[in-house]
Amino acid sequence: MCGPDTPELAEAAAEGGADLLELGFPFSDPLADGPVIRRAAERALAQGMRTGACLETLAATRARLPEMPLVPMTYSSLLEAYGWERFADDARAAGATSLIIVDLPADERADLRRIQLVAPTSTDKRIRLAAERTDGWLYLVTLTGTTGARDGLSPALAGLVERARTATKLPLYAGFGISTPEQARAAAELADGVVVGTSALEAAEQGPAALRDYVKSLRTALDAAAVPA
Repeated sequence: MCGPDTPELAEAAAEGGADLLELGFPFSDPLADGPVIRRAAERALAQGMRTGACLETLAATRARLPEMPLVPMTYSSLLEAYGWERFADDARAAGATSLIIVDLPADERADLRRIQLVAPTSTDKRIRLAAERTDGWLYLVTLTGTTGARDGLSPALAGLVERARTATKLPLYAGFGISTPEQARAAAELADGVVVGTSALEAAEQGPAALRDYVKSLRTALDAAAVPA
């Protein structure tokens, strides 16, 4: 989540072995997010992290990590207020590699290049459309409901991966509900990578060293996973 300490935390995550970093642009009503990310968004807003400040944070992070893919993640209401084209242009100028707009369906704003999300409830037609329009990789939401740590890997992931594989040859990254190294390894044996939010934020609350160690534990687990066929 964007805040004054984000560049330092991003650097720590990169040192731990992260391949890509999402930077949350806080929104006051984050429907897809669980309690940990909601609290992080509330703290960021209380710190004055509006869109302009988040873009400055993105630029500062890019200055520290010139080669790391950086992806702002937010909601469509923020872009509606800021201006769709203006946001896309300003985010790109600040160093964004792509965008994730959680609540923007694939069939809307086709001109806005972004990473698309699909879920177990997505139809095959919707998965094909998202795959055609996604930017670089497809984000697989492993479960229905909000983000947050779970006791185990969602049993819906395997079927979602199978359907997505028929729609695209692009990489498939699985997110929502993945928090432990064991879950990350299990997900990576089905998909091509994992997206971790809630547990990474919890580690970040303990400081850069804790985040670096947490990401390293995920990196070790992913490197030991069997490569998907």
